Amino acid sequence: MPPAGPRRLTVVTFNIWHDRENWPARLPLILDALRQVDADVIALQEVLQDGELLPNQAQTIAQALGYDWTFSSVDAEDQPRRYGNAVLTRLPILQQDWKALAPLDDYRTALRVRIDVQGRPVDIVATHLHHTPEGTAIRERQAADLLAWLPTDRTPRIILGDLNAAITNPELAALRPEDVVSALPAIHPDQANATTLNAAMGHRSDQIDHILIDTNRFTVDSAQIFADRAVRGIWPSDHFAVAATLTLL
Repeated sequence: MPPAGPRRLTVVTFNIWHDRENWPARLPLILDALRQVDADVIALQEVLQDGELLPNQAQTIAQALGYDWTFSSVDAEDQPRRYGNAVLTRLPILQQDWKALAPLDDYRTALRVRIDVQGRPVDIVATHLHHTPEGTAIRERQAADLLAWLPTDRTPRIILGDLNAAITNPELAALRPEDVVSALPAIHPDQANATTLNAAMGHRSDQIDHILIDTNRFTVDSAQIFADRAVRGIWPSDHFAVAATLTLL
């Protein structure tokens, strides 16, 4: 029986800056921001766990918000300190997989979680590419490795993450073939250069956090930058978060 309404979902990407700059004070701000957006899927980057000192940050956020979660890291599962990417979702998880991206000495991962959106599978792909401005060749290689790894079964997919480059940068060309767009500038062209890096933390102004969708598979209903204000002098992160509400075609 077909669903009563359109298959719509809200997704978020957010680099939470591991445990820097007073994590206990930042955590409530992150939780408040995520509650307001009320996303179905949240991709987190710079997620840290450090033994008994710091439980896995994705787990902490997921439990506070009532989501399932999965985490990827090049650090072995039995290591007390692990660092990587996570996906949180309140939709049913059908499959999950991850890989270390080439070059392996950059310690980057991609995480794929296939979810059920009202009876249809959708792949959520979360990643975090190389960070140095001069590392364009590394990011290009990571993007190619990511795409070569992803399933070819035509399942609709959303790529979310901190790509450490503007979507128009040449090294990200493989991630934006014809019909693939970054959700925020696609629906708000006037925000194409709006920064997702927090200049208050000494960063350049640049939009490097993206939600990439195929316009043959999704329409973008809305998109926004959020978690972009300090509260009593405390910033949620050194990145701002990006949210998009999409309709699956």
